Amino acid sequence: MANVSHTRGDMASHPDVSEMQARYARMLGGRDVALVDGPVFLLGLYCAVSPWILHYTTSQPALVPHNLIVGIAIGLLALGFTRAPERMYGLSWAMSALGVWMIVSPWIVGDSPDKGVILNNVIIGGLAVLLGLVCAGTAARSTPKS
Repeated sequence: MANVSHTRGDMASHPDVSEMQARYARMLGGRDVALVDGPVFLLGLYCAVSPWILHYTTSQPALVPHNLIVGIAIGLLALGFTRAPERMYGLSWAMSALGVWMIVSPWIVGDSPDKGVILNNVIIGGLAVLLGLVCAGTAARSTPKS
């Protein structure tokens, strides 16, 4: 009768070990910022709906479509980071730029914004800058040096 028991051996002796290691590295490559994708998406979602949450649709009508569009853009960046991280992490600097824009937008797009509108956009912008810098830093660190 044949020996069908499965014994655990050392994988170093496997003939395809180098190919398996390379495949595993390719599969995990670019996924160092996986924990940032979710918060970036949630930040974009909140940015898009914040005019209705904070009820400034009548006091700042110009900021309503502005925050909606910027929120959608941040959300799309997050989806891109999730779907194709090796291609999208170069755009993490764009997310930081969107964050800076969100910080100054109440005075440029809005009309005499009140404290709540300013605070909302500054917090969203600061978080976008911070998350963009985290993504950019991790992408720069994980890019293979040639």
